[in-house]
Order: sequence, then structure tokens, then C-alpha cells
Amino acid sequence: MSKESRTARLTVLIDPDKKAVFEHLCAQEDQTPSQVVRRLIRDYIEQRLGRPWQPGQRLQDVQDGG
Repeated sequence: MSKESRTARLTVLIDPDKKAVFEHLCAQEDQTPSQVVRRLIRDYIEQRLGRPWQPGQRLQDVQDGG
């Protein structure tokens, strides 16, 4: 998976116990929570679009069907 060149912050509020379990499970896979969340978001986007996500693809590209 190639890295995108820019990042943006996403703040998510979750139950503290759920966060602790999530962080523990991520650590067991030697992944950061951010890595796992980025993968989940990419999977969600690809599922909804019905095609692979292309780095650099913008919202306008998705809205235009590109």
C-alpha cells in the first residue's frame, strides 16, 4: 500500500474501555491504531465505491464517477 503524501486529522470519540481494547489488539498485531483506522476507512471507501481506492483521488473525482 502506498503512502499518501498529506494527512488530515480525524477526531473520533469512543468509550474509554473500547479504546483500551482496540489499542491492545492493535499492539498485538504490531500496528498503530492510526494504521488500523486508515485501513478500515480505505476498506469502507472501496466497498462503497465498488472499486479500488487510488492515492490522490479526491472527493470531486468520486462525485464525478472518476
